[in-house]
Amino acid sequence: MGQKIYVVDTNIILQDIQHLYDISDKGSNIIVIPETVLIELEEKKKLLNELGYHSRAFARLLAKAKTKEVDHKKHFKVVKMLVDTIELHLISKDRYESEMLEHNLSESNDKRIIEIAEIAQHYYRGAKVHFLSIDIYARMFALLKNIKAETLHDDRADVPEFDFVKQITLDSAYFNALPFAPIESYDRHYLPENFCYTFVSDDGNTAHGIIIDHKIDLVEDADFHGLAVRPANLKQRYLCKALLSNRYDLVVVDAKAGSGKTLISIASAMRLIDLGFYQKIVYVRNSIESLDKGAQVGFLAGNEEKFRIYNMALYDTLEFIAKKRIKRYENKEKEESIKSKIDHLMQKYTIEMLWPGEARGRTLSDAVVIMDEWQNASDKTTQLILSRLDESCMAIVIGSNRQIDNLYLNRYNNGLTTLLKQTKFSQEGLKIFAIELDRAVRGKFAEFSEEVFEQRR
Repeated sequence: MGQKIYVVDTNIILQDIQHLYDISDKGSNIIVIPETVLIELEEKKKLLNELGYHSRAFARLLAKAKTKEVDHKKHFKVVKMLVDTIELHLISKDRYESEMLEHNLSESNDKRIIEIAEIAQHYYRGAKVHFLSIDIYARMFALLKNIKAETLHDDRADVPEFDFVKQITLDSAYFNALPFAPIESYDRHYLPENFCYTFVSDDGNTAHGIIIDHKIDLVEDADFHGLAVRPANLKQRYLCKALLSNRYDLVVVDAKAGSGKTLISIASAMRLIDLGFYQKIVYVRNSIESLDKGAQVGFLAGNEEKFRIYNMALYDTLEFIAKKRIKRYENKEKEESIKSKIDHLMQKYTIEMLWPGEARGRTLSDAVVIMDEWQNASDKTTQLILSRLDESCMAIVIGSNRQIDNLYLNRYNNGLTTLLKQTKFSQEGLKIFAIELDRAVRGKFAEFSEEVFEQRR
């Protein structure tokens, strides 16, 4: 019998409701929704974040469904429904073996979902029953009950290696001809993902450049005049050069902790506003805190104080820049407080903090949009934010696949990785730049923790 039965966990639907269509395979397979999954989805429907969005989307899907049959068995019930091409079976038990433990509801719910998977094995005798979950512990509970358990196939997708920075050896006689020369003249194997180059000669000459429209634009010290914070290493210089050139629509940065990604992005955005290219900075942080707590703190227009705690990376960056400017420009006798200087920066550069749940229905114009912690954003959230930007905007997407906190995502299927993969191809109508910042500049503690703990992985 070719038909498969998929008992789905709540996290499958909360990650993306589109998964149900993929699993159904145009009606070839049956999708079983345990009663406990319905309860968990119902609890999430009022959230203003992406989890709430998918919960409400599933509710709308159920509202369209037609009930084909209600099968009453001795200790359980099966409601068979059809919606679009999806055959959904909702299963509930009269009494569950697993007790509800108030101090550990998640584990209790997992075990009740597995009880439904056990029922499915008997009810669909002869068919292949699979339990589908992103949660490794839930899958282990299933395996202990001799139920075949799987995760989504996107968990097994490859993340390609990226060659963002290349080194080319040249004769010194060619160095004077480098500025704005076609990169193909020096690198016959040039690929769209080769955004940065180091040119070296045997006699010690060195030059660095980025590629804009297939031409070499050399990195010079003069490029960084007027910046509140200067780049500290070569890769930061590449990033600053790309941002300040204002020639890219989308800049993607994969960076380890303490590498200065947020600081460089904010400082460069301020400089672009000083130069008159943009009018404001929109800072979007898709942290796991805002994902979990968004509905509770009540994000209202103009009420930024309420979720300042979820944007401390921005405030730390502004504090650093404020201290730099006070030290550089202010007379100590007239020194402003750090807080008032931060407020001044917020007003001067019209810095707006945007929670992803607020973005629907908005159009962003004349802005540098900084999308931070984007390893915790799904493809759906990424699409939501990018689709809000008109052609007068620049987007800077920064994150670290070493720091994923979202239970529904991994390094293979998050928004940061999806955008990084796009750098492998030439994009029509959208100019992309990408780089990896792999050196900690925060100080000795960041370097120490990187050396000690990264080596243990």
